[in-house]
Amino acid sequence: MIEAIFQYEFLQNAFLTGIIIGVIAPLLGAFIVVRRLSLIADALSHVTLAGIAAGLYFSQTFAFMSWVNPLYTGMVFSVGGSIFIERLRMVYKHYQELAIPIILSGGIGISVIFISLADGFNTDLFSYLFGSVSAVSRADLMAISAISIIVIATVILLYKELFLLSFDEDHAKASGLPAKTIHFIFIVLVALVIAASMRIIGVLLVSALMTLPVAASMRLAKGFKQTIFFSVLFGEIAVIAGLFSAFYLDLAPGGTIVVSSIIILLAVISIKRVGKR
Repeated sequence: MIEAIFQYEFLQNAFLTGIIIGVIAPLLGAFIVVRRLSLIADALSHVTLAGIAAGLYFSQTFAFMSWVNPLYTGMVFSVGGSIFIERLRMVYKHYQELAIPIILSGGIGISVIFISLADGFNTDLFSYLFGSVSAVSRADLMAISAISIIVIATVILLYKELFLLSFDEDHAKASGLPAKTIHFIFIVLVALVIAASMRIIGVLLVSALMTLPVAASMRLAKGFKQTIFFSVLFGEIAVIAGLFSAFYLDLAPGGTIVVSSIIILLAVISIKRVGKR
């Protein structure tokens, strides 16, 4: 595969995109897991699927929208879903967890409607669901690169604020921190990363890359920064192993990346148990 990467542009796009996603997905995933919002990635992934299905349907139905990349409609829906989650969390102040299943259900419902209008599944939609090595274009790579710069820069600039909100939200609010604004920025970043990851991992599996490496790292790390470091490390290992497996076995990369993440998690758990004995 290494030789093929230098020969074929689509493999270069897929490999570079995977490397980028392997950094930003576990990076945000560390904050998501600590805040006990793991299911929010699932909710936004289904909303993203609705955006993709809508984009594919509109591009097939209306000639003037044939140029629209479903990646961008998926991003619009994902960001919109993140905004609705925040609004619903404000409406149900004492039952904030209700926002996630409401948005998840809505995303599934809208997805089914647009898939039905488009006469069922097609090859394009299947690649968005489970990822595809050959589907990543240079434009996708550029969009994902831009998102990664925004994500990494935001985490660096707001690290202390995000850390405080993750571990002690009440204290953060009492100290005058603009908690709502920072949380809104964070959830929009999560939405963008989920939408950006769909080409390689697929929208139905992207939440796994945001949580499984973090779950493995929490078994080894002695602090939050170590958790982030190991999460990114395990995420990169899973992505690279998954891409190589997908290439040689002719499989969807989303599945191989997730299975690689599970193997890493099980290996870490086993090593810890052996170490205790």
